[in-house]
Amino acid sequence: MFPGLLIDNASPRYSFAPMLTIRNLRKTYETPREPLHVLRGVDLDVAAGESLSLMGESGSGKSTLLHLVAGLDAVDGGTIRLGDVDVTGLDDAGRAQLRRTRIGLVFQQFNLIPSLTVAANLAFQARIAGNHDPAWQEELVVRLGLGDLRDRYPEQLSGGQQQRVAIGRTFAMRPDLILADEPTGNLDEESGDAVMRLALDLVATTGCTFVMVTHSARLAGLLDRQERLVQGRLV
Repeated sequence: MFPGLLIDNASPRYSFAPMLTIRNLRKTYETPREPLHVLRGVDLDVAAGESLSLMGESGSGKSTLLHLVAGLDAVDGGTIRLGDVDVTGLDDAGRAQLRRTRIGLVFQQFNLIPSLTVAANLAFQARIAGNHDPAWQEELVVRLGLGDLRDRYPEQLSGGQQQRVAIGRTFAMRPDLILADEPTGNLDEESGDAVMRLALDLVATTGCTFVMVTHSARLAGLLDRQERLVQGRLV
């Protein structure tokens, strides 16, 4: 059974303990004219195993929120907890360690290592995390339709294939939380839909928590829950 997974005997559905907890999160950037208040007191809970879409206009704070959760930037106020870990209380080294072992990141840019084959790219993050599992990697290869591409290099792949490798690399380390920022933004609609279906299938299999920033209401509707940011606040 996955960590945090609780069987509710009164219901045929599963209930999940909180994985991501955000309280009164604030972030401001200084500009030549005046301070830019990007996040203005965000409260958010995401359950273990839940998939959540964050929507909003450009500049609403979606990507900033993801970056703060990932520890790529420091908060100005508020708290972020990943399970029992206070992310906002960690130093740079602690946040980097969290990204290596418990948080997976997927972006529009595929960020594959050009000099490594598909198989080596898939294994890269899991090896850094110290939990590379060849059997799990092989299952990912099959499920992502990468069986005939193991020995190819990123430049030999289509955009959709590269994003499948990027997603497989993230799932290979078995993170507790995956943060995806417009993961299909560089793909056509058909390829993007295929990638999303594969990602959500893996979310269901592994029980990880999945938070995705997207401008697409259609893609957002595929996830368990949708939230919208407007001028730095959830509405």
